[in-house]
Amino acid sequence: MMAFSAATIARFDREVAKYPPEQRVSAVMACLAIVQHEQGHVSREAEEALAAYLRVPPIAVHEVTTFYNMYNQQPVGRYKLNVCTNLPCQLRNGQTALDHLCHKLGVEPYGTTADGRVTVQPSECLGACADAPVMLVNDREMLSFMDEARLEELLSMIRAEA
Repeated sequence: MMAFSAATIARFDREVAKYPPEQRVSAVMACLAIVQHEQGHVSREAEEALAAYLRVPPIAVHEVTTFYNMYNQQPVGRYKLNVCTNLPCQLRNGQTALDHLCHKLGVEPYGTTADGRVTVQPSECLGACADAPVMLVNDREMLSFMDEARLEELLSMIRAEA
């Protein structure tokens, strides 16, 4: 089984200390974020090790990892582009935006470019329906009104950072 470093365990300990001992599983999201920050993604092995640390069944960690799209279950590119494909964005060309990115980058949804720089994923609601279609870059930056022209601007910026 995977072993976390002492520094990682110390970070986990700080998160777990925020909750009563019988509620230590409440720190699962913060601990998953720590794992992802340190390793780039959350592997099944890391989920199992975290479950052992939290003293919960592995499924209790896995269901959190798989529910939220902010946790990468496999390595992703330097740029992770989540395109909302929920109904409000669909009605304003969210699927068209996803298809455009995939076509331009030569990947399928959930795919990563051959150079490993960009991963494109469909996403559930990002909570900015009035700005549809929207996307989230690297789980941090929300971009609104992503028509083909704005998508091309984004791709140009990404290419320029090569």
